[in-house]
Amino acid sequence: MTRWVVILAGGVGSRFWPLSTPTRPKQLLPLIDAQPLLRNTVDRLLPLADPDRILILTNASLVEPIHALLPEIPRENLIAEPKPAGTAAALAWAASVIAKRDGDEAVMLSVHADWAIGDAPGFRAALERAAAVAEAQHALVTVGVVPSRPDPGFGYIRPGEALDGGGQRVAQFVEKPTRERAAEMVRDGYLWNSGIFVWRVGDFLGEVQAHTPEVAPALADAHGEITRFFATVKSISVDVGVLERTDNVVVIPGSFGWDDVGTWAALARVRTHDAAGNAANGPVHLVDARDNVVQAEGNDVVLYGVQDLVVVVRDGLTLVTTTERAADLKTLLDALPSQVRDRP
Repeated sequence: MTRWVVILAGGVGSRFWPLSTPTRPKQLLPLIDAQPLLRNTVDRLLPLADPDRILILTNASLVEPIHALLPEIPRENLIAEPKPAGTAAALAWAASVIAKRDGDEAVMLSVHADWAIGDAPGFRAALERAAAVAEAQHALVTVGVVPSRPDPGFGYIRPGEALDGGGQRVAQFVEKPTRERAAEMVRDGYLWNSGIFVWRVGDFLGEVQAHTPEVAPALADAHGEITRFFATVKSISVDVGVLERTDNVVVIPGSFGWDDVGTWAALARVRTHDAAGNAANGPVHLVDARDNVVQAEGNDVVLYGVQDLVVVVRDGLTLVTTTERAADLKTLLDALPSQVRDRP
């Protein structure tokens, strides 16, 4: 069966302020290496699908920057969402586009644009296994990442009964737990809810029709017009709106260095470190400094005798916080004057 890749590339990524802005969001930034996250995402998926079978869903304001970054992706495959409406709406629209072009049997591999993946071949192998299960069982398949640590920042999946055709029935989706509960779940064999989904588009659209009144009527009434669809669809996540309402979800485990890089402090897990645990990018000079995350554009930055800091320098604006407080930049942004917060 034909395989398509769908990449969700909307959002601003305010947790990477001041580097990320509405016109330069997280997925277009080189946060892990020299390439923007979205460029890395497409490159690791090209062995699975030709450029004409890769769809990218994003904000209308990002279509042209993405087209410049990814000239091999056909312009008509960059789908501008008129407004944010949750992942259920985005994936349902993508599935309807694929079904119209390639039929209900086409298999859709859905990923996000801003992940870190340490083992690209292992990642692709997990997607291939998931596609085989989706094809054979007509199931909605998710890849649950084998946890490398108890992390309260991720959702979790409790695997259920093993299936003859591969994978396990999903017994439960769990929202972000406390740190103590996360430790218990890791010990009990729970998997991280990665947001990696694989299904035949006809199977997914059938589940939406059966279980998701927030989306199904708008899709039926849109008649292929995206503006009409987004004008009436109700916002809901695919986890809540579809996956938690059906018993036809299968999970397969995967271990390929996945990380949802959500904060400056999280970059310490995926960037190259020096011997003192510092993850630095740009003209940075570190003396007797430990476990810091530093991003410098333009000006030299010197850290001396400090630890556990996040320092970001961009165009004359400098952010200094701790690795602990870096996860809560929303509080900071709400308190800043607009002329500082909203700099382009």
